[in-house]
Amino acid sequence: MSKQRTIVHLDLDSFFVSVERLKHPELCGKPVLVGSDSDRGVVASCSYEARHFGVRSAMPMRTAKQLCPDAIILRGDSGAYMKKSDEVTEIIRERVPLFEKTSVDEFYVDLTGMEKFFGAMKLASELRQYIAKETGLPNSFGLSINKTVSKVATNTAKPNGQREVERGTEKPFLAPMPIESIPGVGGKTAHLLRSMGVARIHTMQELPIDLMQRLLGEHGPVLWRKANGIDPSPVTPWHERKSISTERTFERDTIDMAKLRGLLTAMAENLAYQLRKGDKLTSCIAVKIRYADMNTHTRQLRIGYTACDHIILPTVHELFRALYDRRQRIRLVGIRFSHLVGGGHQMDAFTDTQEAMNLYQAMDKVRKRFGDRMVMRAAGMGAKSIGRMDNPFDGQAPVLLANRRS
Repeated sequence: MSKQRTIVHLDLDSFFVSVERLKHPELCGKPVLVGSDSDRGVVASCSYEARHFGVRSAMPMRTAKQLCPDAIILRGDSGAYMKKSDEVTEIIRERVPLFEKTSVDEFYVDLTGMEKFFGAMKLASELRQYIAKETGLPNSFGLSINKTVSKVATNTAKPNGQREVERGTEKPFLAPMPIESIPGVGGKTAHLLRSMGVARIHTMQELPIDLMQRLLGEHGPVLWRKANGIDPSPVTPWHERKSISTERTFERDTIDMAKLRGLLTAMAENLAYQLRKGDKLTSCIAVKIRYADMNTHTRQLRIGYTACDHIILPTVHELFRALYDRRQRIRLVGIRFSHLVGGGHQMDAFTDTQEAMNLYQAMDKVRKRFGDRMVMRAAGMGAKSIGRMDNPFDGQAPVLLANRRS
């Protein structure tokens, strides 16, 4: 029998709003929305004062403004958010033996064995208080034997609180909660289950596991186990400098700008899709050029965490324009995304519209079923004819996709 674990889920409360309040204390106590200030935008983050009116993250901004007309709307500062996220990451890195960063504001910490020496709840509580003291950011955590129960516990502890679920009480702890509380239960799944009278977790706990499989396929048993407080998924060690990249080497050196721009579009678009497929975001984009004389030059740019084409593509082309010496022919071009973190759900919430997010989901669904190249921009259609694309992961595909189900 494997030993029982001690897992902490820590979340920075209303992260973007909390960072804005550090810069503007007058926002404290007021309903605040961070996101695109347009009817077609979406809410990236909202204060708890706004949530009292029914506002939630990822909601269309038009709906949010209708629910809370007095809300203060801020465009957002991705640079400030990245800096604060990095500060918290360093604090956690220095104080725990094993942690996983799943998004810019969310962490899992494995304290298995630490309870014998320090007391896991005491250690986690001290960590939470130290983060608040050093960064000024309110945060909450849940502690239990696995990721699922700890994440649910965190949600019950918010805002700025903590909760421990004692060993052996996982199932009754989850039982009275709505099925949407289970990580992985989305809108469609919840609608299907509720149409069958399954509204609370305790009802799902009583369903036969084979019925869940017939209803939801392979996802059904996973949700059934989570509903029963069972989740063996490990805390995966987090490494900051993960990356994915792709290159094209030309059969003949070229200065055909139209084809080069089309190639860069196709390459960047494919890498962005790989990010979304792997539930990853990038915050650093680099472009590489190798000239006919074999001289190689690279330029990179830090951006806000994203996996969106309409943010990534202009950045790639901007870097290429700044890097290219028009007097020389090009032998190779490459693109690299680095500083990856988990968090596909946060796809550029500052500038995205709901239509854009729906479009990405539809396009990615087609790609997943029929192949990466089945949907692309017209500008990238001719990319195949001018070069050979090397492995887009440089041998790192397992690194990128290893945490997809974490």
